[in-house]
Amino acid sequence: MRLLVAGGAGFIGSHFVSSVLDNRYPALAGAEVTVVDAFTYAGRRANLAQDGPRLRIVAADITDADAMLDLLRGHDAIVNFAAESHVDRSIADGVAFVRTNVAGTQSLLEAARRNGVPVFVQVSTDEVYGSMEEDTATESYPLVPSSPYAASKAAGDLMALAYHRTHGLDVRITRCTNTFGPRQFPEKLIPLAITELLKGGKVRLYGDGLNVREWLHVDDHCNAVRLVLEKGRSGTVYNVAGGTEMTNRDLVGLLIEQTGAVPDAIERAPDRPAHDRRYSIDWTRIQEELGFAPERAFSPALAETVDWYRDNPDWWAPIAGGGAR
Repeated sequence: MRLLVAGGAGFIGSHFVSSVLDNRYPALAGAEVTVVDAFTYAGRRANLAQDGPRLRIVAADITDADAMLDLLRGHDAIVNFAAESHVDRSIADGVAFVRTNVAGTQSLLEAARRNGVPVFVQVSTDEVYGSMEEDTATESYPLVPSSPYAASKAAGDLMALAYHRTHGLDVRITRCTNTFGPRQFPEKLIPLAITELLKGGKVRLYGDGLNVREWLHVDDHCNAVRLVLEKGRSGTVYNVAGGTEMTNRDLVGLLIEQTGAVPDAIERAPDRPAHDRRYSIDWTRIQEELGFAPERAFSPALAETVDWYRDNPDWWAPIAGGGAR
């Protein structure tokens, strides 16, 4: 099997590529992988093994339609992790988000259609459903994104579904909750908090810190994507979650304990515009249809993640900076 992974040098994409190359997924054992990545600030060659018999790394922008048309030739499936993904950056300037998450997705879809690629998996986010006060979103819930980032991901999803309906392209979409683990760029809450605390600094929290998020380890996220690639239904959306919900304030409290930081290592920041209060998705479909179940319990997985950042300062020290989630 020849598999193209867009955004394969990023956090989740690189973990997926490593799992495939390590033959952790029996149905993909021996698969050849082409990684295409623009290698912007969050995509790093250090996240990947060197090119070899089963891995080819291509530096290219997915919005380059001619390059994608040529690159996709001869592949059996594509998994699209490529995205601009940080909400704060999208609020400051949404142009790159529309370019990559909408135009880039369309470029890949068109290249897949013209090359007859059998399966296209679009990796998306629970943020497309917007803030949930009391509801829990099934896959048919209306898309009510709050940030330019979430809106661009929703648009990319709709483009993918349009290619399914118009052209018959076998498109499958995953929408996952917040993901954590090693090698996550230190702008998202968990790696940002860990690296700041390890440096002796403070963690900035927006507003009252009571915004609720659900968390899933990157290994479980990648396994869900694998199941959708192997067994998902064409034209179908699959919510992906793990059942661990908590406020940002409680999460930071755990990280303060696990890093051994001083108890008051929190700095309040004014709430950001349109800050979603709570995300909540129903992930019954992927459990019942594909047999998905998280394998990484949250508390030990979080502790392992803290240990990884503690043990690998050479990876994050050159890139760690400010930010807030």
